[in-house]
Amino acid sequence: MSKSSVFTTKNDLTGLQPKHETFVGIDSDGCVFDTMEIKQKKCFHKLIVSNWRLEPIEKYLREAAEFVNLYSKHRGKNRFPCLVLSIDLLRDRPEVMASGVSLPEFKALKKFIESGLPLGNPALEKLVNETADQELASVLAWSKAVNKEIEKTVTNVPPYAWVLDSLQKIKANSDAICVSQTPTEALIREWQQHDLMGYVKVIAGQELGTKTEHIQMATRGRYQPDNILMIGDAPGDFIAAKGNKAHFYPINPGHEPESWERFYREAYDKFLRHEYGGKYEADLVTEFEQLLPETPPWKNTP
Repeated sequence: MSKSSVFTTKNDLTGLQPKHETFVGIDSDGCVFDTMEIKQKKCFHKLIVSNWRLEPIEKYLREAAEFVNLYSKHRGKNRFPCLVLSIDLLRDRPEVMASGVSLPEFKALKKFIESGLPLGNPALEKLVNETADQELASVLAWSKAVNKEIEKTVTNVPPYAWVLDSLQKIKANSDAICVSQTPTEALIREWQQHDLMGYVKVIAGQELGTKTEHIQMATRGRYQPDNILMIGDAPGDFIAAKGNKAHFYPINPGHEPESWERFYREAYDKFLRHEYGGKYEADLVTEFEQLLPETPPWKNTP
């Protein structure tokens, strides 16, 4: 399927015409594809180190960034808040303080994050051009370098087992879109590479807003909340679902194939029969939340 076959603008989201009574939003990184670890460890984190000259504390930076992006309740958040969180976790760490390394303050970046603008490179680049802010320029350079490194490094990572079976089942019964905080260009490349584009009507990346906004734009006035399901591997996916009074199905980090098999064999059918909510969904969410702590392990050490 060609790149132009799946629309990627806000007008395309708000103008979707339902074919089915039910709607499914599907996250991508760490949910459909096993790309979270390689993107973070081989691309994001090494470029944080080199961009802000954190080589003397690389060990601690990587530990903080892996916790934030992969192994905590922050998993799956936009790259810019996660960059700030990763650095902030280092500020009171004795080993980092003793190193004498100067950590970036990110005052301008925090204002950008709180501005309400879409947290993607286009909005950031526009702001850099308007303000000539050097801190924002350095963040933009890092973010662009990350995208190039991902394009070069992350290739031919197949979907998890049971994903294709599930997508085929979803397409037969529900309208579906990809809901992600990954740049749209990368999403299209990855979904095209594995011939999955035909299973979703829209690829919604970070440039189109938050995941909550994606679902809202795609479903408002078209589907009843009980007929909307978000599939994801991160707390942000749960927040996006509940922000739209929709259901959430977790793909548990570290247990992705098993989660997709359960979805295919049991959970999706319950959703279609209006039997998904209540205790069944609550138990799945509890199991999911227990896998992602709030406090980093080094702060739990006596």
